[in-house]
Amino acid sequence: MTYIYKAVANIIKRKMPVMAMRFYNKAYRRKKGKADKELLLDMAVVYDEIGDIVSAERKYMDVLKLDPLEARAYYGLAVLYDNQKDYSNAIQYYKKAIDIDPQYTKAHFFLANVYDEIGEKELAVTYYKKVIELDPDDFWAHLNLGAVYEETDKNDLALNMFKKSLEINPKHYKALFNLAVIFNKLGYNEKAIHCYTKSIEENPNYPYTYLNMAVMYKEQSDYEKAIEIISRGIGYNKKTSYLYYNRACFLVHLNRLREALDDLLTATELSPGLVEYMKKDEELDPVKELEAYRALWGN
Repeated sequence: MTYIYKAVANIIKRKMPVMAMRFYNKAYRRKKGKADKELLLDMAVVYDEIGDIVSAERKYMDVLKLDPLEARAYYGLAVLYDNQKDYSNAIQYYKKAIDIDPQYTKAHFFLANVYDEIGEKELAVTYYKKVIELDPDDFWAHLNLGAVYEETDKNDLALNMFKKSLEINPKHYKALFNLAVIFNKLGYNEKAIHCYTKSIEENPNYPYTYLNMAVMYKEQSDYEKAIEIISRGIGYNKKTSYLYYNRACFLVHLNRLREALDDLLTATELSPGLVEYMKKDEELDPVKELEAYRALWGN
């Protein structure tokens, strides 16, 4: 019966994780269930997925009592802490998993992510490079490493990484987006526009692409084109406050102040925290002269 309970749980765990836990627990209560390492690992993963972090942690610890050298349990604990932004413990357990299994690609990858998140860029680079050494076709490792290089102004290295990520996955919107960012940074405006355009074709629902592309046209004082691009983005991302906010800024340059005010109203309704930022934004000074603005937000 233990095997049957586990088999059923494994079949349904993706679509019905709560129901799967009932079958896992039935297997757990059978003879030798508490000594079944694979069962305990499966239970820990599903507990994590349904948000029962305490039970997930307990099951991983039970695995380690059975087998102190089980790298998957250390990795699972690391993921738990990582998701809770307890980066100190996450780092400790990712490293423990790697010490036991130096080929553990996922542990290297997410350890790199943690170091990137906490600003330890050189360590992030080290571990992303290790992922690529272990798996030369890892798309996200190349993309994320390129992003770290771009943040630290190692732009040629970033360009190479983004190009490599596109060799692995030629139509991925995020790779096209990142390549556009670095082309723009290096002054290749036409290439940047081309990549932003291709990125939008692959994923029209990613708002930052429209924003970045529109800002490029704004910097060229082509406000009509900037408004056209960002309006298209709003059409696909109607709840994205910063698109409305930036369109308001573009509209000011064409003296379309009432339309700008309407966009500011929408932006601040979506993100009330923008109000204080807006009040300090000198680009919007012409709008602030409108009686309707003063009625809404004061002088």
